[in-house]
Amino acid sequence: MTGDAHHLLPSATPVTLIDANGHPVADAGHDLPDREALRQALSALITARRLNDQAYALVRQGRLAVYPSSHGQEACQVAAAQVLADGDWLFPTYRDTVAVVGRGVDPVEALTLLKGDWHCGWDPYEHRVAPHTTPLATQLPHAVGVAHAARLRGEPGVVMALCGDGGTSEGDFHEALNFAAVLRAPVVFLVQNNEYAISVPLARQTAAPSLAHKSIGYGIPGERVDGNDAAALLAVLGQAVSRARAGGGPQLVEAHTYRMQAHTNADDATRYRTPEEVEAWVARDPLVRLTRYLDLPAAEVAALHEEAERVAAHLRDGLNRDIEPDAAQLFAHVYASPTPQLREQALSLADELDREVPAR
Repeated sequence: MTGDAHHLLPSATPVTLIDANGHPVADAGHDLPDREALRQALSALITARRLNDQAYALVRQGRLAVYPSSHGQEACQVAAAQVLADGDWLFPTYRDTVAVVGRGVDPVEALTLLKGDWHCGWDPYEHRVAPHTTPLATQLPHAVGVAHAARLRGEPGVVMALCGDGGTSEGDFHEALNFAAVLRAPVVFLVQNNEYAISVPLARQTAAPSLAHKSIGYGIPGERVDGNDAAALLAVLGQAVSRARAGGGPQLVEAHTYRMQAHTNADDATRYRTPEEVEAWVARDPLVRLTRYLDLPAAEVAALHEEAERVAAHLRDGLNRDIEPDAAQLFAHVYASPTPQLREQALSLADELDREVPAR
């Protein structure tokens, strides 16, 4: 590369500030976050792990239709939510419930879509959190549009746009990066590289040295970070958000992590990966790593776990309530002004329901 383009290159190895054994690691470009920020991250990690476990149990009980667990990669989502200011936006994927909750959305509302009860579950404008997105990468151009609109209005907001490694193979990913680069939109693209797009390993998705290297072709900087190191994530993402807020434009951050559980409860992960591969990542657990580093008093750790149990109980209570579906809501909020066809469909369904004979 020539000229000043070298600043676009990601680091040769992922940025790490706390190793798997809980020991600090020196890094010339990033400072270790202060203990209060790390304690806040640990609290969120403990709650996140409990939320993942509780959601999986609710699937088995028939209270959730499906749940894409983020067990093992929670640090990515905890840090993504923690570095944002109140006026910033988060654009999540279907696996990012932890990040959604981290932005203040009630866990029951955050899982409403996965239960199948409502269109989204929460008010996106109240929390500045876009709806969960199931189609891969379709939220990324929307995230750029929101960021560009904020700039046009003179607002200081930044957008955090999340996707997985599989999402980088979609056209929406490339369009969003090009769009953001040309417009210098204040967007941070966080790619959670958990090694698999369902059953397709990373090696069959890209020939690039890393996913962070994909940023170079668009003229925006890329960075690699240990996705199981909450401290490094806070430092790298915090720096990217500050840069975007100051007018420095977009950045791509690749977090190297691992999905410890199946893609969803409907997936059999043993068909495409071995128990030995999974076991190798257990030692890199982000929750264990940060717990070892902080070495908090036992009573303080117990209090954090008690708070996580309170969240889990709230989630259980909320999702165990039966809701009587309202068929008319199928047609609400599809368009600002319902089309003639939509009104006709709504009337047809209402008439059909009125003519039904109640079951005896």
